[in-house]
Amino acid sequence: MDWIQELTKDPNLNKTFTNFLQQYGLSGLGQALSMYTSIQLKYICKTKTTISKISIADIYYLEIQEHNISIHTQHGVYQKYGTLSKELQFLSPYGFIKCNQSCIVSLEKIRSIYNSNITLINNTKLHMSQHYAPKLIIAFSQYNIAPKLC
Repeated sequence: MDWIQELTKDPNLNKTFTNFLQQYGLSGLGQALSMYTSIQLKYICKTKTTISKISIADIYYLEIQEHNISIHTQHGVYQKYGTLSKELQFLSPYGFIKCNQSCIVSLEKIRSIYNSNITLINNTKLHMSQHYAPKLIIAFSQYNIAPKLC
């Protein structure tokens, strides 16, 4: 059965959907779907001896030293071997952006940006290099314009 037919059959669902669209618009629907998708998606942290599934929504930032990547989450720090560019390629559709040569950060986890310092919602401080500052500031500003759908 088509989802539109299903929506029209359930008056409560139809009303909820209509109210949501009136309040948040199509961009809000897009953001809600993106948030739901990121909550459902898992990031695979694989080493020679372990495999861990991490919710993308739990990741604060990733940093690299040589080829050792540290994934900082609300539940701890995971380690893996790889390149930051490969990790960014996978995570950028979910609101991750480079803040310096060796670090990518979740826009969702940024509380504030002041000068070259980024403060995350867990009070972690990260350095933002001048090279990445313009793109990061624009992305953070645009990310925070849309209403939060908590």
